Amino acid sequence: MIRNCFCLLLALCLASGCDVRQSSSPGAGRASEGAAGERTGIPDKNTADGGRISPDEDGPSPPEDLLSLKDSVRYAVGYKVIRSGGYTTVEVRDPWNERKLLQRYLLAPRDLPLPEGMPKGVVVRVPLRNIAVYTSVHSAILDELGATGDISGVCESRYINIPAIKENIRNGLITDLGEATSPSVEKMIETGTEVILASPFEHGSYGAVEKLGIPIIECADYMETSPLGRAEWIKFIGLLTGRNARADSIFRQTEANYLRIKALAGNTEYRPALMTGMKYGSTWYVPSRESFMAHVYNDAGANYLFSYLPGAGSTPMSFETVLEKAIHADIWLIHYNRESEMTYDALKSDYSPYSRFDAFRNRHIYACNTNHSLYYEEVPVHPDYLLAELIAIFHPHLLPEHKFRYFAPLSDENK
Repeated sequence: MIRNCFCLLLALCLASGCDVRQSSSPGAGRASEGAAGERTGIPDKNTADGGRISPDEDGPSPPEDLLSLKDSVRYAVGYKVIRSGGYTTVEVRDPWNERKLLQRYLLAPRDLPLPEGMPKGVVVRVPLRNIAVYTSVHSAILDELGATGDISGVCESRYINIPAIKENIRNGLITDLGEATSPSVEKMIETGTEVILASPFEHGSYGAVEKLGIPIIECADYMETSPLGRAEWIKFIGLLTGRNARADSIFRQTEANYLRIKALAGNTEYRPALMTGMKYGSTWYVPSRESFMAHVYNDAGANYLFSYLPGAGSTPMSFETVLEKAIHADIWLIHYNRESEMTYDALKSDYSPYSRFDAFRNRHIYACNTNHSLYYEEVPVHPDYLLAELIAIFHPHLLPEHKFRYFAPLSDENK
């Protein structure tokens, strides 16, 4: 039952590219334009020299590097960066009310006095140290930026597949803070947490954690509908960790790869009819037209059969409606989370009417087992990986040498 509920949450999140393993508690700290309340955290810790930074060539940039982003924010609509003398302002837009700010963050070097005349906002001493991370996605971004050593705690470590973070958890360098909906305040205090990275949700709060006075960085990246827009949030994390040069480099490479790969499928006359997902309970959720996934499907050269549905999230449908619309689909993509690999027999055993789809009969189902892959950790920052994978499925002649990292043809045999 627990696994079935978890899989349902995975399906719901596919539409926007989010990951239920990043299930942070509902967001708080809503701030209207120009009225964000100041939260300075714990002053003595925000200016201390403690932390877990490992000195290496990919370590934090000098404080003045805060002002030297090589690229402006060009795809993401959820945040903007404003450079000022002595500090940098990052304004995160409220995804549920475009006329308001979710929060304003004032990034100030931790080893210098706070500049005078700063506007109201959440003061964050950078580069970050002793970070509590609520989500596997943001854990993965920190790891890619070389900031794993700055993570002091994570929520729901059982859902984290990142090797370096799993090793630090085993060695006691990273503490499991419990469930993201109610993390252990005591453990945060014990580990010296200085800042929290979380995903906001509409109409909610962070509960007892807010009483600690620790800055909460609300990363609303999962609300972006553009694949490159979501990927561009790595620049924000780069600013926070003093690794913006590395973040810029990673994003520029991702952007170049995505646009190059997208061009491969841009002129294809044949666009296979595509269906996605599975039924959970009585409902089948499909990505809507403006969703993250629908954009990727289109860029990969597919005729996504549910692109007529309005909205940027997912749409619940009955099995009968999906069958009527997609019975003749050429390709069917599914995601699942199981210890063993899914087979056609197992899929039919789960729900025998699945066998009525042409994609089932013709053996044109491709599956991603999120129990084993880093799909949810990688795709938000590297949509180019997913785009290449999908083009290799939809138009194999365009990428004949592609090595699959997420999907595989569904097998007829149990392994």
